[in-house]
Amino acid sequence: MKPNWLTHPLAALLLYIAIAWLVYRLAGHWAARGPDTPGKRQPYACGEEFTPQNMRLSYARFFRLALCFAVAHIAVVIVATTLGQAATRLTAIAYLITVLISVDALMGTSHA
Repeated sequence: MKPNWLTHPLAALLLYIAIAWLVYRLAGHWAARGPDTPGKRQPYACGEEFTPQNMRLSYARFFRLALCFAVAHIAVVIVATTLGQAATRLTAIAYLITVLISVDALMGTSHA
């Protein structure tokens, strides 16, 4: 008799998570412990004393780059679906040029 509950994706995911957790806990238990040294939890700075500066983190550049990747991937999908037809090749090339100009504007590159 075949167990049907194992073929369900949620059951398989939960079983995988349980096995991964068990392996993680066993490996952590069996792993060798290193001695605690004074600089163990300090950031590595090539032997120098490193004092972190107060920085204001921003994801603005990341989101701009992510938007560019999204635009580029959508352009590839649209062009890939239109290149099979000879009549739409010119339209696809014009679309790609427009996308390249848009990505250039999004990235804020200057050509001066």
